[in-house]
Amino acid sequence: MSLVIKIRDIKRDFPLGQETVKVLKGIDLDIEKGEYVALMGPSGSGKSTLMNLLGCLDTPTSGRYELNGQDVSSMSDDELAEIRNKEIGFVFQTFNLLPRTTALDNVALPMIYAGASKNARIERAKEVLTDVGLADRMDHKPNQLSGGQRQRVAVGRALVNRPSIILADEPTGNLDSKTSIEIMKLFDEIHAAGNTVILVTHEEDIAAHAHRVIRLMDGMVESDVRNR
Repeated sequence: MSLVIKIRDIKRDFPLGQETVKVLKGIDLDIEKGEYVALMGPSGSGKSTLMNLLGCLDTPTSGRYELNGQDVSSMSDDELAEIRNKEIGFVFQTFNLLPRTTALDNVALPMIYAGASKNARIERAKEVLTDVGLADRMDHKPNQLSGGQRQRVAVGRALVNRPSIILADEPTGNLDSKTSIEIMKLFDEIHAAGNTVILVTHEEDIAAHAHRVIRLMDGMVESDVRNR
């Protein structure tokens, strides 16, 4: 068993005036390499906070988080930024693309931070855009693309550095149902190619694509069910 994520007794508190709001109340979680996991829970359950921790966008108040055997729970912001760029591919509900930049340059962006040469960036970005079905849209800017195509660019950008985890936050939240089905088919293919995929969603039909569904309630894991 090869663990990508190992979390032990993770707590996250947020100060609110004189009070302290306890959002995560001691979470234990193991995710193996190649798993396909959906993270669910009502608003206020702690799923966004947990996703921010998993994505190294935030650090826990207490507890331990190991990503590929490295303890990231007490890393500095700079160290976290490096881990994020190398190990985690993000896909957001709002796509987060640079508006004046072509699909190709949007996808290549994480490789600039990784220090790749221009030729390597262009070659890899073309390869990834072809994989996500946008070989004929590489020179288009986001406003020349449909919502589904924009999300494909965002998925390509998430894949470009060959991360160990793809973390998708409500990836179909801004898409119609037909386009949502296409994007989820793409995630199924990404998982089938060997990637670890973690989806944050409140939609049961999206979560049904995952092989394991973890439900949070009031900052705790309420259930953890493997579908297959």
